[in-house]
Amino acid sequence: MRAVDIIAKKRDGEELTSEEIRFFVHGYTRGEIPDYQAAAWLMAVYLRGMTERETRDLTLAMAQSGEMMDLSDVAPIVVDKHSSGGVGDKVTLVVAPVVAACGVPVGKMTGRGLGFTGGTVDKLESIPGFRTDLSADEFRAQLAQIGLVVTGQSANLAPADRKLYALRDATATVSSLPLIVSSIMSKKLAGGAHAILLDIKVGSGAFMKTVEEASRLAEAMVRLGQELGRRMAALISDMNQPLGWAVGNALEVREAIDVLHEGGPDDLREHCLVVAAEMLTLAGRVANPVEGMEMAKRVIANGNAWQKFRALVEAQGGDVRFVDDPDRLPRARYVESVPAPADGYVQRIDAAQIGMAVVDLGGGREKKEDPIDHSVGVVVHHKVGDLVQKGTPLVTLHANDRVRLERARQRVLAAHIIGSEPVPPLPLFYKKIA
Repeated sequence: MRAVDIIAKKRDGEELTSEEIRFFVHGYTRGEIPDYQAAAWLMAVYLRGMTERETRDLTLAMAQSGEMMDLSDVAPIVVDKHSSGGVGDKVTLVVAPVVAACGVPVGKMTGRGLGFTGGTVDKLESIPGFRTDLSADEFRAQLAQIGLVVTGQSANLAPADRKLYALRDATATVSSLPLIVSSIMSKKLAGGAHAILLDIKVGSGAFMKTVEEASRLAEAMVRLGQELGRRMAALISDMNQPLGWAVGNALEVREAIDVLHEGGPDDLREHCLVVAAEMLTLAGRVANPVEGMEMAKRVIANGNAWQKFRALVEAQGGDVRFVDDPDRLPRARYVESVPAPADGYVQRIDAAQIGMAVVDLGGGREKKEDPIDHSVGVVVHHKVGDLVQKGTPLVTLHANDRVRLERARQRVLAAHIIGSEPVPPLPLFYKKIA
């Protein structure tokens, strides 16, 4: 079997066999197939697509390229969630302890931010001492002990995906449905969760720009996961404006803590309750999402979800004094409001540009190796549909550098469109796929 023949076969629109896909993926992972051939193959897949069977085989080959965790001896049901990324998306920080406090173990490997999207790992690393590099043994031990783990992706987990994703980024082949599905699902399968809730974002601050695109992605992943024996469901949620108010690592941790204390922004709190309810339903802890939402509300109200979050921080080496008193979390030197330039209704907020303003401030990455400043960020004060008055605060910037602050100021102003005509508020969710 030769790599060049497999490339040519896919170039010509033919269906690859399971053996051919496995040969190519494992050969590339081991370094036996060079980058230039892998790049040619990726472009062939991008242009010609893959059948459902090919996509399933690609996902399995990528998952099996490294360690496959089996969590069945830790708990009969372990649940995970995946967000396709967004701006102000600190949902995991809330729903993971909520679901765990309801008695369903949550084992999650998560990522860092890149470009305008934030990463859960970066947010958690705002807490001094918090470890996000747990080994597989540590992952399993902590899951057994407290029923909750949130850590970075293990180096041994789906290494094929790590190599292929870097190449996709450099060859303009990221936006391919079979490549997106296999990238996400290979990591989830290797992570060992039995039930997976997908939170697929759509809009200006998301990779998928239309509900139709997001639905196709969600349907493909749900079908694939179900075929491979996982309990699956997906929510299509809005990302045409930031979720919550805060965008930026330590600021988002503070906001998540507020929600765990029955506070925080209405949209974030509602979003987290819906996601938690769906996770509890998938896991079989409740009969339906209505019951799940009531259970989630109870564990927040009685403090059990907060205690589970503290247990997570403590178990992973974080200093709990910084979450007990969030004012101790990293704080920026300059905190300045940006006034609204006119009276009117907020007709649009470009979420991606708000995210890029955080990058301008030093709180995000343009390249994976870029360092980040956990203290900086943007706090928006309005949602689409709100009436604003000229001169009142539109956003507040948290910065450590005056030049960066001015750059972010111009970007957040340009991200807001204020007009005389009222517009309806945006929905939190568009649909569910199960």
